[in-house]
Parts: sequence; C-alpha cells; structure tokens
Amino acid sequence: MKFIGTKTLETERLLLRKIKKSDALKAFTNWCSSEKVSKYVVWNKHETVETTEKLFSFWEKEYEDLTTYRWIVEIKDNHEPIGTIDVVSKKFLPYSVCEIGYCYGEKFWGMGYATEALKAVIKFLFEECEAEVIFADHLSNNPASGKVMEKSGMKYEGRLRGRMIDKEGKRNDLLSYSIIKDEYFKN
Repeated sequence: MKFIGTKTLETERLLLRKIKKSDALKAFTNWCSSEKVSKYVVWNKHETVETTEKLFSFWEKEYEDLTTYRWIVEIKDNHEPIGTIDVVSKKFLPYSVCEIGYCYGEKFWGMGYATEALKAVIKFLFEECEAEVIFADHLSNNPASGKVMEKSGMKYEGRLRGRMIDKEGKRNDLLSYSIIKDEYFKN
C-alpha cells in the first residue's frame, strides 16, 4: 500500500478535506454533541466544544503521519461540515487492508451523503493508495449504516454475535462488510 496521507477529495455534492481545529464548533453543533449520533459509535457525545477542539487539534497533528487518512465531510455549496470519515485502524495497513469508520449529523441522514463520501474514499484508497481490502462494521441496531456500505459496493461478510454493548447497555451483534481490489476494478 502506498502511504500518501489525506488528500482533498471532491464529489458531485461534497468536499472531503483535512480536519482543522477551527471546524470544532460546527462539528460539535452538527454531530459531536448529539445523543442520537453517539448511539451508533464507540465514543460518547461531547459535553463541551472544548472536547471537540482538543480532539481536532490532536487529529490535525496526526496529518504529519502519511498513514493517516481522515476527512471532514462538507457540503460544497455552503461549506457546512456534516460529518467525518476515516481509516480508523492502522493495525491493518501493513497488509494493505483499511477499516473505514464514518459519522454524520442526524439532520444529514437519509440524503445519500454517507454513500457519496464512502464511494469517494474507496476510490481513493484503491486507485491512489493501492489498498487490497476495505472493510467496515456496524452495530446490528444501525441497519442504515449497512445500507450505506452495500450501496458503496461492499458485500456483507458476516455477523459477529454479541461483540459490542450499545449505549443503552444492550449487547449487539457487529455486522461486517468489505470490498476487495479485484471486485472494485471489475465494476
């Protein structure tokens, strides 16, 4: 895999770019402080904008490492940040395998933005970084995320039973999807 770092990506409606500390207020307002959003991710909602600022400041520094692939997703027309998408684990990178994670504010759900951004990241990782496999998981209580993965060309691989405990304390299955390089280039 080629490690070239985070590069700005553009789709029909979206701009995917590096996160800046100055994005923290909009991110806090649009998704980081949301109970609904944090229900489906491993992190807890941010109680203060300072929490988001500290995280974004840390992430800004990580861009010096060319194995960091992390974007803030914004609507091109109005530059409104709507979420993030990134390669969430570096442990797979030596094998040219990328685990993707994403998160969007609930007022932007159901508009196709997550699929549009995921397709752009998949294209970048296969065509420019020479990844071999891209995968993502979601909690079974979030089937909409699985639909995003399917619409982006990923195939359902399986169910890891009882792997996660959700924010309500209920045990959830983890559903896994992937796409491999050969499948991507055949389409």
